[in-house]
Amino acid sequence: MAKIVWTEIAIDDLNNIANYHSQYSDNFASALIKRLFNKPKILKEMPELGRVVPERDNEFIRELIEGNYRIIYYFEKEIDTVEIITIHHASQPFL
Repeated sequence: MAKIVWTEIAIDDLNNIANYHSQYSDNFASALIKRLFNKPKILKEMPELGRVVPERDNEFIRELIEGNYRIIYYFEKEIDTVEIITIHHASQPFL
C-alpha cells in the first residue's frame, strides 16, 4: 500500500482554493476541499491510476481530475510513495 505525502505547495493550493471559493459559498468551498483532499486516497491501492501529465511526458508524474481541478502527483515506485505536488484549475498548464 502506497504512502500519500502532501507537499507544502499542495497544501497551500488547497488553502488558496478554499479562500477563493469561500468568497462565494462556504458550503461549496468546504465540499470541494473535502473532495480534493479525499480523491488521492484511492492512490494508496492503485498509485498508477492517474494519467501521465501531458505537459511532462514522464511516467512518474501523473494526475487525477476532480471537478475542474488537476491533482498532480509523483509516484516513486522504489519507496512506494505518492507525493501530491500541486492542485490547480484544469485550465492552467502544469509548468
